[in-house]
Amino acid sequence: MCEIEMLEELKNFDTPTITNVVATYPNGTHCLGLYDPWKQNWYTDQTIRCMFPELGRVVGFAVTTVYGLPDAAAEDLSFLDSLDALDDSKKPTIFVFEQRFPPEIQGKVGLMGGNMASAMLALGCVGAISNGPSRDLDEIRPMGLQTLLSGSTAGHGDMAVHAVNVPVSIAGMDVAPGEVIHMDENGACKFPASRLEEVLVNARALQKEEEAFQSRLKNAKSAKELRQIFGEAESTYGDSDDD
Repeated sequence: MCEIEMLEELKNFDTPTITNVVATYPNGTHCLGLYDPWKQNWYTDQTIRCMFPELGRVVGFAVTTVYGLPDAAAEDLSFLDSLDALDDSKKPTIFVFEQRFPPEIQGKVGLMGGNMASAMLALGCVGAISNGPSRDLDEIRPMGLQTLLSGSTAGHGDMAVHAVNVPVSIAGMDVAPGEVIHMDENGACKFPASRLEEVLVNARALQKEEEAFQSRLKNAKSAKELRQIFGEAESTYGDSDDD
């Protein structure tokens, strides 16, 4: 199975399932233990949310950009350089743009709009993630570009691209260019592209076990029976407190 087929199949699983496989249950049968669940930044926190839950799950390779106020000492870059990076990346892509603005304007930067989204889509981008707001949600929604943001705001002032394809930090998730991003209405998580096949294989196995497990839970007749079922699940999750 080629990379694009594996990425497409990963959309069969929600992002919490992918986090379970990547690192959530380090002692679980199907957990790869790629990160320390609490001490490393590999999934997003509650400071951003999915703008278009109805668009469902997307998966792609990270292309990163850092935005901030114009700075004469900064490298001479623009959004066109981000487009070059999107064009050069393996497809599909997720545009991960960190907003580094002063606190007093951080919540007022309507950075990505309809024009940016249109250009990104033309180059195979399927999703965007930022630690700040954007605008033109009514234009972007029908385009089908899944988006995780802190919110929305209508305008912005002068701004500049400070860096392209460098490590960034978005809502508690540290992202390097080329890492795989899986995102849906629950948030986003990342993992190395080199582990793509392992993540997919383990997600298949975990989903199969969870379907059987949840069926047993729904049909249980007593707390005693539920205790027994949860106890038997320790090999899958590494503890008896599955969510």
